[in-house]
Amino acid sequence: MEENTAKLMFSSKTDLWATPQYFFDKLNQEFKFTLDPCSDGRNNKCSKFYTSEDDGLSCDWAGEIVFMNPPYGRAIGAWVKKAYEEGLKENTKVVALIPSRTETRYWHNYVLSAREIRFVKGRIKFGDSPHNAPFPSAVVVFDGKSKPSLGVISAKEDE
Repeated sequence: MEENTAKLMFSSKTDLWATPQYFFDKLNQEFKFTLDPCSDGRNNKCSKFYTSEDDGLSCDWAGEIVFMNPPYGRAIGAWVKKAYEEGLKENTKVVALIPSRTETRYWHNYVLSAREIRFVKGRIKFGDSPHNAPFPSAVVVFDGKSKPSLGVISAKEDE
């Protein structure tokens, strides 16, 4: 791994991890997303999106099928809570791509109440990085239904 890339990936200098298009496309084929609430304005995955200026945490996601790849910094717990709460609304589904940090409070408070948890097999290469992420990931589906099911989804483009 290039030294500068390693320093950035293992630091807290960024909390933005752009979703690879092939990974999004795989999920979008299944879910048909209508909203990306965590865009930087250039990396949006849906035609309807919110940037930090819009403050997706304060917006209403009701009636949407949401793809959420939140900032992975200290605010991630607030984003996961928002995904859980919005997923309780009628005709609303939130699919979140998050680090698989099963020891965290947000994981126990919200993720374990999700409809579905898919652990990503392998590590995702976020953005334009030539290297895999230094953490495992999970795709979590919030849609107001209670019994979670566990699954696996590949981080590789051809699986």
